[in-house]
Amino acid sequence: MSEHPHRTDDEQSGGADHRSGFACLVGRPNAGKSTLTNALVGSKVAITSNKPQTTRHAIRGIRTQPGYQLILVDTPGLHRPRTLLGQRLNDLVRETLLSVDVIGFCLPADQRPGPGDAFIAAELTELQRAKRVPVVALATKSDAVDRERLAEHLMAIDQLGDWAAIVPCSAVNGDQVEEVADVLAGYLPRSVPLYPADVLTDEPVVVRIAEFVREAALEGVRDELPHSLAVVVDEIVPREDRPADRPLTDVRVNIFVERPSQKAIIIGRGGSRLREVGARARAGIEELIGHKVFLDLHVKVAKDWQRDPKQLGRLGF
Repeated sequence: MSEHPHRTDDEQSGGADHRSGFACLVGRPNAGKSTLTNALVGSKVAITSNKPQTTRHAIRGIRTQPGYQLILVDTPGLHRPRTLLGQRLNDLVRETLLSVDVIGFCLPADQRPGPGDAFIAAELTELQRAKRVPVVALATKSDAVDRERLAEHLMAIDQLGDWAAIVPCSAVNGDQVEEVADVLAGYLPRSVPLYPADVLTDEPVVVRIAEFVREAALEGVRDELPHSLAVVVDEIVPREDRPADRPLTDVRVNIFVERPSQKAIIIGRGGSRLREVGARARAGIEELIGHKVFLDLHVKVAKDWQRDPKQLGRLGF
């Protein structure tokens, strides 16, 4: 993250003590990283789901405060990969970790640290030694357990490694989110803001639209489907001959799955499920674009795309 394409010369919000830089949230799948990213930014910049492996891109959310600018990189969950896609997602995480100023290691309080956490802790310990990147352990989902269980969890986290700090937090009810931000910001280098104060993410609109559709499609599906789902935006075209005060944008999106049986699940009986997906995604897209959208969804089968290098490339991985 050494390039700073949006660096501003505006020193008003950045005096000699102002800090700016990149923080990365890591953890095994479904550790609450995306929900915490959204809470820290104060706006929805990362899709969330109770399904593991929801995040597939390193999304940047930007939190700008008078004394600092914290640029959050939300990565896919580190895991032992079973497919070429899984391997590529892990590579993306490792690449990101090498170029940030501080790392937040998310360990959900409602689950005891297991082999997956130990696997990540070992990688992060190695990184701390080799690159001197500070790692802050974050006990996420603290609202889901009582105080005694949380205290046990914090002790277990302490035994996993030598962390710069350990902070319990709940992104859902906002508990200690400010503290997490302040602790992470304390490890950033002194610098003027790198982005304008009103920018919350640098994710392109087309990527965010695809993510809204994927989030809606993941709602309520069975365990094997989330991994098999990919979304590609085909086109975004303003509808012609619309009055200036009532614009309409046509958005055409392809949803790819690996098998015909999965296609049937996404579409649902008589197209009922696909209509629900469209309605849910459209609400987020209209809020993003700022006016009405006609969302045209198509479900297609791309056989075993997670294991096929050519298809992975075509689908943006």
